[in-house]
Parts: sequence; structure tokens; C-alpha cells
Amino acid sequence: SFQNEINEVPFFDIQLPYELALKIFQYLSKTELGRCAQVSRTWKVLAEDEVLWYRLCQQEGYLLDTSISDCSCWKLALKSCRARERTLKTNWKNRIGAVSQLQYELGKILCDVHSCDGVVIAGYTSGEVRLWDTRTWDYTAPILEATQGPGDAGPQPRVSFVRINSSLAVAAYEDGTVSVWSLMFGREPVHRYQHNQRIQALALGSEGATVATASGFEVKVESANDKGFWQTAETFEIQKLVNFLSLVPDITESPVAVAAAEDIVYLLKAEDPGKILHSVYGQPVTCLDVSAGEAAFGVKTFGWLLNEPNQILLYNLETSQCLKKMGNSIGDFTCVNLQNSPPHMLVTGNKDRRVRVFDLRKSESLCSLYAHQLGVSAVQMDDWKIVSGGEEGLVCVWDQRMGTKLWEMHARHPVRHVWFNSHSLITANIPDEKTPRGASIADDDLTMYCKHRGIIYAYEFSVDQLAVESILPICRSSYDEVTGYNYNIGLAVPYDNI
Repeated sequence: SFQNEINEVPFFDIQLPYELALKIFQYLSKTELGRCAQVSRTWKVLAEDEVLWYRLCQQEGYLLDTSISDCSCWKLALKSCRARERTLKTNWKNRIGAVSQLQYELGKILCDVHSCDGVVIAGYTSGEVRLWDTRTWDYTAPILEATQGPGDAGPQPRVSFVRINSSLAVAAYEDGTVSVWSLMFGREPVHRYQHNQRIQALALGSEGATVATASGFEVKVESANDKGFWQTAETFEIQKLVNFLSLVPDITESPVAVAAAEDIVYLLKAEDPGKILHSVYGQPVTCLDVSAGEAAFGVKTFGWLLNEPNQILLYNLETSQCLKKMGNSIGDFTCVNLQNSPPHMLVTGNKDRRVRVFDLRKSESLCSLYAHQLGVSAVQMDDWKIVSGGEEGLVCVWDQRMGTKLWEMHARHPVRHVWFNSHSLITANIPDEKTPRGASIADDDLTMYCKHRGIIYAYEFSVDQLAVESILPICRSSYDEVTGYNYNIGLAVPYDNI
């Protein structure tokens, strides 16, 4: 090929070796490489070198797990990745895609939902735990086996909390039992342990095998070693009842947890078991989230300190210093998302019905969105959008830069879980009332039961992998919509493909 013949590249009035010229070109952007390609035949070969385009692809965050030999034309690969991203963004904005309900009739009423990379876990009042893998077209995944031993009789205790990461699923039950399943090995629990009292909080590490639970005045951290053997890593005694519990991600040595117990926030490390991160008497913590280096939590003040309204505090976990006090609200902060937010960003929901986005380098909020009729109960953001869920059952999708609502969906019951990635969205409306108007009605009256059981939705915005079962083909409109009509999720009419 022509490239193999080029040993030296003319750079104005000097000749440079090809490798050196390539090193200079690697500082150029896509546009600049395009311009250079028009200079001469030699420069064109140089500007289209696979090394340059592979590097650009990686810099923009595409195809990160590939090597340079995996693709014959990286320029085209980058182009198609960008086109796909544009299509996804348009689909998100215009609500083009498929929506499915993840239902499990036998589970009775929904108790808790969590998801990781499109795999959804749900726990029910029947004591059953169910998985769905929304990355496969038929969404099937195993029902995780009950934790009862052969001697256990009677009904199973209901599920209190469920959590999932890329390798494990965990459920905590009303009777203080905790079961851990490996997603690799299927339906039998790989580990079980028991608390004497009801469990108030459950946390699972974002990676690896570490589980933390809080019950009574005790926080227990269990973890598995390289060989898969589980043991109690730490037990911490705390003076108050824990409301919120998180494990700090990306820690390789012994696990570190952050626990909020009424008005105290503890940093639970093996070498410093009782370390208090924050404590102001009579000012309870209302929400908590933890990233690799920081903890963010909402603090409620009680009016007698009029000069200090409700705030979000940001602490550095290394130094235990308070880095920032943000927000200035009459309502309590009800949810905060630090771990999944873009760098230096944080999104919060409040009882005053507003969603606020903060830049951690400033104190005042970047935007404040009047979102829900009741308080905000779940939030997540990325670099251009925000998804929020409310106590009244609304899920809203916002364009963050414009501060405008793109669309909303409503279902009965508060939205307790929101998770999204580039192409899919999972939301869960979980009833607060687990025994609606006498349990007997729900057994034989199907409509009553359907009203009260709660619901999980899975949305897919990537057109090339629309969920097959989500909408009957008869209900998918194939014509170009009339102007201004962009709600074609679950379109019911016209029946033009009969």
C-alpha cells in the first residue's frame, strides 16, 4: 500500500520520519485531521492512520474494551458510534422506544426493587425474590430460591430490602435473615446469615462481594475472600438506630461503610470503629449517598436555628472534613445521587417538590426544577438529562441544560427506584401500604390486587434492540407521526398493521 512506501513526511520545508509525524498529528482533533487530509496525498495517509482514529475513539469513550486490531477502519467506527449516540439522544428526548412491565403475579405486593446494568431484582410480600435481565429480548431470568431450610414451615417472611451488583444479589427479610446469591451459580443462596431483630438498612458493594446490614444497634459487614468463603469482616456497635447505610466503592483493602443513624453520620472502618463523620444534636440526616472519596447527605434543621435551613453537606472521607454546605431549602432533602452523577456534580430531590443540581465547586444550585406534586423520591442524572421520580407516582425526564421537562409517565404508588444508562431506563413504583384494606380482598379480587401491587417498568430507547414483547406489533405505528405528536411509546391506535 501507499502508506508502506512513505518513510518520510514533508513538513513544510523539512522531511520528518513517519512515526514522528504521527506523534505530532496525535494532538489534533477530528476536524483538524480532516483539514490536514486535504493538504496532500502523503498527509491524507497520515491523517487517516488507524492509530489516530483508534485513540480518538477511546478518548470519546467509545469501544473502550477493544484493541486496535479489532476494527479495520476506526474512522468509520467512530462515525457510527457518534451517529448511534445522536439517535439514542433523540429517542430519549422524544420518548421513542418500547416499554415493558416486569410483572410477577405470584409475588403479591412489591416490597423493594434495585437494578444494575439492566438486571432488575425485586422482592415481594410473599417472600419471593425475582430477577429480570432486560438485556435479553425475552427478559427471562431465574426466580431465586427461598432461603428456608427443610425444617421451616409456614409462610415465608416478606422481603424488606433487595440489592444487586454485577456478580451478586442480596435480599434481607422481615425476620432478620439475609440471603446472598451469586449470579453465576444460579438459584441457591451462596451465603446466609441472621440478625436477631428487623433489618433497617442493607448495602451491597458496587463491585465485589461485600454486604453490610444494620439491625438494632449493630452494623455487620460480611465479605467473601478469593476462594468464595464468606465470613463476618466487621461488626460495629452504634448508639442509635441506622436509617441509611452505604458501602464506599472502589476500596481494595478492608471494606468501609458510611452509616447515618438519626443525627449522627459514622465512618465505619476496621481500624477506627466508632469514627463520627458528622453530628449535630437534633438535626437528623434525611438522605445519604457515597462515592469513592466523598459522602453527601441531607440534614434537617428544626426552625429554632432560623439562619440555617435544610442543606446537603459534602464530606471528604479521607480527611473527614466538611467540604461544602449546599442548598438552602425549607423542605427536607429526600434523595441525593452522588455516585452516578458526572464528575463534580450532584443531584438532589426535596420535599418542596424540587429537583436541584449542584456543581460541587460552587455552593448555589445550577438548576432547580419544579418537578412533582408531592415530594421527590428518586433522582439520577448524566451529562445532559435528569430522571426524577415522585411520591405521587410521576417519572419525569428533564433536559438539564435547558431546564425543561421532556416527558413524564404516571403510575399509582411512589417512585422508589430510578436507574438508567445510555439506552435503557428502569423505574419502580412501590406501594407504602403492603396489606391493602384487609389482605383477603387482594386474594380473590384481581382488580383490587392489580391496583395495589406496585409496578416495575423497563424502557428501551435503542431502536435496534427494542423489547420484542413490550408492545404488540399491531400497536406500533409505522407511519410518520403528525407534527407535534411524539408520544409513541405504547401507541394504541391507529391499527395500521392489521
